Amino acid sequence: MRYVSVFFLLLIFAGSAQGFQRFFPSAYFVEQVRLLEAENPQEIYWVPSEEEILAQAAARQESILLNYYVLAYYGHPLSRDMGILGRYPKEELRQRLLNLAAEYRQFSGSRGVRIAFYIIFGTVWPEGEIGYLRADVLREWIHFALEHDMLVFIDHQIGRFTPELAMRRMLPWLRYPNVHLAIDPEWRTSRPLLEIGTVSAAELNHIQQIMEDYLIENDLPGERMLVVHQFHWRMISQPRDVDTSFSRVRLVHCASGIGNPQQKLALHEFTTRYTNMPVNGFKLWYEGTRGATFDYPLMSPEDVMQLHPRPFVIMYQ
Repeated sequence: MRYVSVFFLLLIFAGSAQGFQRFFPSAYFVEQVRLLEAENPQEIYWVPSEEEILAQAAARQESILLNYYVLAYYGHPLSRDMGILGRYPKEELRQRLLNLAAEYRQFSGSRGVRIAFYIIFGTVWPEGEIGYLRADVLREWIHFALEHDMLVFIDHQIGRFTPELAMRRMLPWLRYPNVHLAIDPEWRTSRPLLEIGTVSAAELNHIQQIMEDYLIENDLPGERMLVVHQFHWRMISQPRDVDTSFSRVRLVHCASGIGNPQQKLALHEFTTRYTNMPVNGFKLWYEGTRGATFDYPLMSPEDVMQLHPRPFVIMYQ
């Protein structure tokens, strides 16, 4: 009821989108999230963003994937060895993303570019156990992204557990309007680094249904992305049986392997042959992690945008 009342008050006092923007700055919504969280820090709370209420007032919801490419930095906020996200402060990461987005916009045509943090939330440990990023750390990153019109992807490595358990652990974070989800089949194993894990088409369809049901039952706005990574045929079994017809969940099939441009192109061609998963992603790997392999030479934004079909979600680790 609190949210419904707020919405109608906005219509009364603002009178128009322009009036609304004058009276209710976006900081108001972020502050409401913080007040709710202070009341009960064990819960995950959400209130509509300024853009979402305007969209409701106009009786529409904008599709991110219809209008934008998504450009993300990937990693663990507390580890320099798990991607670029842990190597720089948030503000510097944002500025680097903005600079990179400007390069991509030279090739994006009429589509815009949205920037994002891609955060490893569930990390696989020995014997397939999972270690979770602290809730207060994740909230801090989500709040920063809300304040700066950024998206957040929450990634779960699964371990010895099921994709359903991974999905249910992430679902409450969808109450933040800028949050999307991801799973990494490579780490669906009790023997990490010794074998490549697997998820089945049936499991992917099941967790998409769980995610869609949660969005509808909780009246959460907009479409949400679910990214699934693949660099090896084993990672998704029965791939042609994956269903991508859900109304609120957009499955993104991401080519995530490391290599030179020729190897990356071959991987992209492999993943895009599954036309039942038409929304593609593409991952690139920076040099910087001690002892780890990386893309060499790193493909340029022009190289990436010349891929056919073009990826909708592009991430850098």
